[in-house]
Amino acid sequence: MVTTISSTGTDRYVGTAHSRVDGPAKVTGLAKYAGEFAAPDLAHGYVVSGGIAKGRITAIETAEAEAVPGVIKVFTHENRPRTAWLDYNYRDAVAPPGSPFRALYDDVIHYSGQPVALVVAEDFETARHAASLVKVAYAAEVPATDVDAQAEFAYDPPKKRAGIKPPPQPWGDATGAYEAAPVKLSNDYRLAVEHHNPMEPHASTVVWDGNGRITVYDKIQGVSNSQGYIAAVFGMKKDEVRVLNPYLGGGFGIGLRPQYQLFLAVMAARDLERSVRVTLTRDQMFTFGYRPDVRQRVSLGADAAGNLQSLRHDALSGTSRFEDYQEVVVNWSAILYDCDNVALSYKLAQIDTYTPADMRAPGAVTGVLALEIAMDELAYATGQDPVALRLANYSERDRTEGKPFGSKALRACYAQGAERFGWERRNPEPRSMTEGRELVGWGMATGVWEALMQQSSAQATLTSDGKLVVGNSTGDIGTGTYTILTQIAAEVLGLPMEDVTTKLGDTDLAEAPVAGGSWTAASSGTAVMKACRKIAADVFAMARAMDDSPLANVDFDRVVFEGGRIAVAGDPSRSVSLVDAMTAGAVDKVEATESAGPDSGHAKEFAAYTHSAIFVEVKVDEDLGQVRVTRVVSAIAAGKIINPKTARSQILGGVVMGIGSALEEESMLDHTIGRFMNHNLGEYHVPVNADIQNLDVIFVEEEDKANPMGVKGLGEIGIVGTAAAIANAVFHATGKRIRDLPITVDKLID
Repeated sequence: MVTTISSTGTDRYVGTAHSRVDGPAKVTGLAKYAGEFAAPDLAHGYVVSGGIAKGRITAIETAEAEAVPGVIKVFTHENRPRTAWLDYNYRDAVAPPGSPFRALYDDVIHYSGQPVALVVAEDFETARHAASLVKVAYAAEVPATDVDAQAEFAYDPPKKRAGIKPPPQPWGDATGAYEAAPVKLSNDYRLAVEHHNPMEPHASTVVWDGNGRITVYDKIQGVSNSQGYIAAVFGMKKDEVRVLNPYLGGGFGIGLRPQYQLFLAVMAARDLERSVRVTLTRDQMFTFGYRPDVRQRVSLGADAAGNLQSLRHDALSGTSRFEDYQEVVVNWSAILYDCDNVALSYKLAQIDTYTPADMRAPGAVTGVLALEIAMDELAYATGQDPVALRLANYSERDRTEGKPFGSKALRACYAQGAERFGWERRNPEPRSMTEGRELVGWGMATGVWEALMQQSSAQATLTSDGKLVVGNSTGDIGTGTYTILTQIAAEVLGLPMEDVTTKLGDTDLAEAPVAGGSWTAASSGTAVMKACRKIAADVFAMARAMDDSPLANVDFDRVVFEGGRIAVAGDPSRSVSLVDAMTAGAVDKVEATESAGPDSGHAKEFAAYTHSAIFVEVKVDEDLGQVRVTRVVSAIAAGKIINPKTARSQILGGVVMGIGSALEEESMLDHTIGRFMNHNLGEYHVPVNADIQNLDVIFVEEEDKANPMGVKGLGEIGIVGTAAAIANAVFHATGKRIRDLPITVDKLID
């Protein structure tokens, strides 16, 4: 059976722009989020956060809180119900190696803000007031939260995180080639710790269904992950736990893992045998995962023309005391550029914080930042245009795995991006371009991200009224998954999009992986396509078997599905409606569930990556040190674009986050007390409307065969390289090379 989407006639949806099918629900308030679902007899929990970063609880007094009218129970480590004993049970589907954090497990304080109690009351306000009355005494210890200070204890993680490629073995002689190179550069780079800060805070509403069964509405990027976690931790069967999350108010990776509010809400609901909701405050959103603190050194050796002769990239990343969080940081250097002498290293240092978490393009944002600033420095050191330098060192193979790229249209990204931006008008001399009182800088960088596909299932049901329902358990984290799956289904069966309904975020649906890694379009999209193709084949068989059928003796590959009908290609007069075919077949619905997974043969032979070229203009007020990003052109090579409108939205969102990384976002740790000090949106700065000006997105034509859809995913690539391009533009404008981001006023003013 054909497993690729082809044109079904004039009704063509894939590849064309469509507004989000879930848009009306979101803008009218009909869309409900995890903390908004109603339940009878609903109690509310409020988390009491710990007051130290390391030590032990010596006493906890709850009597005053328990005496407040309306308080149902106060849970602490002293009275919490028994749950699973083994670490294994707490390890969710995307957990790094180690011992996952257990809320209220014992008297040990592992990090600042750790939950130490849960107050459950009849309403939220009562729970919040009573929580302020819980008194906790501690025996504090001195926390170690400075990665630099822990560098002497750095180690190579003994157990690797699933799906995270460790650095390859060195090749050539990076040290010798560096020493012999005519041009040498070696510098340290740092990107500040960042917190995800989605608009929707983490929340879990646990509905007590009776007989030990629960329905959970959870802030999660993959409901199957929460379901598996709950079942393992609380000793439940999976069919006793239904988890839903139809809408997500932003995830960015912090929603990949079940967070502690889920454990607390389920624990309380089971103990009290009633429905319980736990919603975290914005302050508490700073008490778990974050983009890790990574210290990097990039050393480049080159000839006088800028051809790389040696490349070394070393990274030291902070992780918690209890888990070895890992991400791909240094490998990108050897993937992007061709060099015969390469050495990469990646080590961890334990600090007294919560475990870092995947944050949009984890590892790539950090590693490519250092690499692309270093490449800009090399361009200036050798007198090369930054684009020309990258083309001179262009890689046709992924040398970390010794495989050619299945597709790579990065050259076209450079060319089209440069042309749209007007790069040829750039005066390469720093401080040479001005506009009024502002210095003008033009910079560029390269982006790269894996083109991934995961095992996924999807189900489809066509009813006798010609309506189609498709879906699976993956989530739409704001990327437009509802829309593109609707487009795919409508395309395959030739139905109007309004006759297709997509359902997501429910463990009662076909199982799919968490929504992350830019793999959802390839994974769930292919599964939906296959399920719809199966329905198409079944209905075609019914149409072909009709008395005097116009499709008799016609093969399946000779028909098209268009306008709710099956027609002979090129002869629309010979057609049968889907409804008539099902009537003739005496069925009221046709169902199919299909699975799709990565092509192991293709993956064995080829490397698959998404690429981009980012061009940036900044204007800098030299007196005030204010940096404005006035123009960005982001040229993307990501295979087939299913929906240019939602795709552009993804790149815009990534670029905006890149602007935040470059100029504003910084979670500030006070190493004396081990606490993030700017734990609110008043002091943690993010880009706002006034910061965003002219953003332009180009989708470069690219054909890829890594998956049947020919897509590569867009969630991550928009942010990768953006901060580096801004930093490079700031250098061009000011002549000041900033290697410690964000680029704040104090770093620019002498």
